[in-house]
Amino acid sequence: MLTEKNGEKVRLIGYVIIAGFLILLIRLWQLQVLQGAEYRKVSESNRLRVIGVPAPRGIIFDRNGIPLVKNIPYFCASLIPGEFDEHLVAGLAQLLGMKEEEVEEKITGTRESPFSPVRLKEGLTFKEVNYIEARRSDFPGLMIEIEASRGYLFGKTGAHLIGYLGRMTPAQAKNPEFRDVPPDAFIGQWGVEKLYDKWLRGTAGQKVIEVDALGREIRLLKENPPVKGSDLTLSLDIALESAAEKAFDGRPGALVAMQPDTGEILGYVSSPSFDPNMFAKGINRDEWESLSGDKNLPMLNRAIQSQYPPGSTFKIVMAIAGLEAGVIDGQTKVDCKGGISFGKWHFGCWRKGGHGLVSLHRALVESCDVYFYEVGKRLGIDRIYDYATRFGLGRPTGIPLGAERKGLIPNTRWKLEARKAPWYLGETFVNSIGQGYVSATPVQMAEMMSAVANGGSVYRPLLLKGSKPVLLRNAGVKPSTLDEVKAALKGVVNEPSGTGWVAKSGVTTIGGKTGTAQVVGIRKESKYLSEKHRDHAWFVAFAPVEKPDIAMSVLVEHGGHGGSTAAPIAKKAIEAYMLPLEKKKELIDVQN
Repeated sequence: MLTEKNGEKVRLIGYVIIAGFLILLIRLWQLQVLQGAEYRKVSESNRLRVIGVPAPRGIIFDRNGIPLVKNIPYFCASLIPGEFDEHLVAGLAQLLGMKEEEVEEKITGTRESPFSPVRLKEGLTFKEVNYIEARRSDFPGLMIEIEASRGYLFGKTGAHLIGYLGRMTPAQAKNPEFRDVPPDAFIGQWGVEKLYDKWLRGTAGQKVIEVDALGREIRLLKENPPVKGSDLTLSLDIALESAAEKAFDGRPGALVAMQPDTGEILGYVSSPSFDPNMFAKGINRDEWESLSGDKNLPMLNRAIQSQYPPGSTFKIVMAIAGLEAGVIDGQTKVDCKGGISFGKWHFGCWRKGGHGLVSLHRALVESCDVYFYEVGKRLGIDRIYDYATRFGLGRPTGIPLGAERKGLIPNTRWKLEARKAPWYLGETFVNSIGQGYVSATPVQMAEMMSAVANGGSVYRPLLLKGSKPVLLRNAGVKPSTLDEVKAALKGVVNEPSGTGWVAKSGVTTIGGKTGTAQVVGIRKESKYLSEKHRDHAWFVAFAPVEKPDIAMSVLVEHGGHGGSTAAPIAKKAIEAYMLPLEKKKELIDVQN
């Protein structure tokens, strides 16, 4: 018989059961309604895997259709922590050839979700990939990810122009320009690869696959194919580039070659160079420190970031200015006795015995300093400044390859503002032969030489073949003036007494001007100077003289005399450019 006490117990138990059901119902409602979407996502993550498919990057070609790069796969070993048994860390570390603590640190590091892949090891070789794939089923969650990277077919050749790929930096990841780019993707970090990155990189794809408990693919559920990046044809001639790089033979310096009538860059050497493949494969700390600490500065873009006294190549500007200003003509003669004296100072000519009585043609051909001291005296520094800047000196060219130095063409105003002192005639003598305050970059000298060759039009240097020429200014000089100067520059190379006779070619007619830029204040015999105190060697040139199709500047740091060091490099580069296409292909095959 049910007592009152027992009845209370039954009611209490009933309340407990009802409460339990209510709690269970509330929990079920919470899981299914409030957190349903979250848990469905986790559930889906257990069986679905979203894999990014990298877009093939556009190929970069030289002006003749020769590929300069190729796309290569970049393999990474990644892990989905939510699928991995952490008791297997030791075995996984052994499989990947990593330290156990390094693997643990990466697995337990900050991540968005336990089902987001964590990169464990990058830049795997094909052999490593095969080895890991054969044992991957023993480590649930382990996967091989593939990205698109670059192979640079000519290695160091043209590296400062072509550039390289590298990992996106944290700052770049915040840039709206890269919002559609996966955070671990390779993007252009230098040169053309950076400048035209958006054009080249295309659009990554994606595929959704179903996997089993061990992470093995069961079937493909959905796929959005990637869109290949656009190809790019540079104005660069890789045969010219290869011949020039070989001629430099690792010596520090630069070469810039341009098409005179368009401004297209035909050659662009900064020596010594670096191998962009180091970056495309993921450069490590030791490699970077070795490269950045190299005393020869292979990462320095000497063509635009180094400026030097132009030496006697500046006499081209002096000759043009003198003729245009009417202070000399082609028959004006100066008696060179080996130097001139001014007050307590003596300004010597490179030929100590003197050149004797010389006119403009012979003064350029034999590079007489005394003749151009007299031209400078008659012009004055302000008129020299006017004509030099007309030809693009003393101002950036606008080539879009990074921070460009603008060189220096001094005048009286500059001296007062920068040095708080008046200009002296002795300074005019020194600057008239491309010494003193005057300085220029190799790209500026190439631009100047292009303008001389094409009749006075100064074009912005361009990197893509077929680009619309950008006329910066016209130098405003008479055709007869340029014809007279070009005739003398032809003599520099082709007349027996010319300082650039080493550049004489059987392939084409080359005109040019040598230059020796003094580094130390007092000239001494080279055998008494250390290499770092030797003069810089210049040679500026154009060809064919009759109808110029190429103009260039060559600078060899501490190379001594321009005629013996820089001129041969220019000759080899010009002759390579003049070769028919099949011969160019043979040349680059031999050199690579």
